[in-house]
Amino acid sequence: MNKHSTTPGSNWDVVVVGGGNAALCAAMTAAEEGARVLILETAPKAYRGGNSRHTRNFRCMHHGPLGPLVESYTEDEYFSDLMKVTGGKTHEGLARLAIRSSEECLPWMEEHGVRFQPSLSGTLSLARTNAFFLGGGKSLVNAYYRTAEKLGVTVKYEAAVTHIELDDDRVSYLDYTLADETHRVFPKSVVVASGGFQADTEWLARAWGPAAKNFLIRGTPYNRGVVLADLLDQGVEQVGDPTQCHAVAIDGRAPKFDGGIVTRLDCVPFSIVVNKNAERFYDEGEDVWPKRYAIWGRLVAAQPDQVGYVIIDAKSLNLFMPSVFPPIKADSIEELAEKMGLPPAALKSTVEEFNRSCGDTSNFHPTELDGVRTTGLNPAKTNWARPITEAAFYGYSLRTGVTFTYLGLKVDENAQCSVGNRPIANLWAAGETMAGSILGQGYLAGFGMTIGTVFGRIAGKEAAAHAN
Repeated sequence: MNKHSTTPGSNWDVVVVGGGNAALCAAMTAAEEGARVLILETAPKAYRGGNSRHTRNFRCMHHGPLGPLVESYTEDEYFSDLMKVTGGKTHEGLARLAIRSSEECLPWMEEHGVRFQPSLSGTLSLARTNAFFLGGGKSLVNAYYRTAEKLGVTVKYEAAVTHIELDDDRVSYLDYTLADETHRVFPKSVVVASGGFQADTEWLARAWGPAAKNFLIRGTPYNRGVVLADLLDQGVEQVGDPTQCHAVAIDGRAPKFDGGIVTRLDCVPFSIVVNKNAERFYDEGEDVWPKRYAIWGRLVAAQPDQVGYVIIDAKSLNLFMPSVFPPIKADSIEELAEKMGLPPAALKSTVEEFNRSCGDTSNFHPTELDGVRTTGLNPAKTNWARPITEAAFYGYSLRTGVTFTYLGLKVDENAQCSVGNRPIANLWAAGETMAGSILGQGYLAGFGMTIGTVFGRIAGKEAAAHAN
């Protein structure tokens, strides 16, 4: 990579770093404002789109029915849901901006090629709060690339940005590699939308300790935090805790990288979850799964060898979305323990103790909080607590699956970055690379896409206005 070129036409109005939802929203918006826009996407074309390829839905505030969404979902209820999962660790102004802006985003998404499924019912309890993409995140990404192309946006794939040069409080140039050559461009404005650092397992291990080597990375292997590290090293203001991330307990048989949404398991509320010593360690029935699934990655990370085990029986098997890998099946709890590498006597004792603590189950209701709980058990199971007695018995292993990290670039309500308390005149950030401003901890289903869409559009508009 010793060749170096400043290519003709390298003075773009807006360069967008990244190729996922936030990047595309920024690029399309800037192009509609009359800017000449270049997207630099590290991934090859077949893997374009970052983590957005793996998404399914968008969480949206609305007053009355909107598109596929039923009833209404107010700003205050949405914010309350966010406060529950973040434990109050959020920037309220930016959070409410994302929430309020989400309502106008849904029709905008449709205008830019996104199609939504009819409203959902069933185990996810999301028909009111989350709009699901027809064809999933990959369809959304492909639709946006088609629209961006029509708007005249130029896209370069396998274009890895290596350095953004800050000259005091402005970006002067940007370097990227493509086909073993380094190219330098001099954009008027830059939008960074290149995600977190989760695919750099060495960086994860520096933050978390050696346990991180056992984590699986649900998302793209291309989010290695190169641009994030480059900017933080130059003193760009940061936000978020390097150990905080969107981490979900996923099927332990998932691949190391890029397993995506299909590796998620939704069975926890109808199960007991034990560690490798066959001990329960948390309330499996604390809340409906969309509000609680994102805490289980951290819970499993805190267990020996960073692994957990789900135990269910036959009557619960059809209460959740089918898993991509079939569960381990056995005719007795002891046989299941042996197949899963757990101590048989200890698992049998844990299951029997749980069964004894279960009471009246006549109010059992799988899709809402039913108050069917244990008595005298620690930790308690506070909803959906039914004895595990009906053969066959089934099990899954759980590992921590990291979607994206929350250490990122601090932004204001214009998505603008700063250095030494001064705004950087021509640098904006959107999506997972700035989501730590709003997600101090925990996660709310569909909210990553909300942040990316809202702040991508803001960043694109501001970047184009500066360039013009």
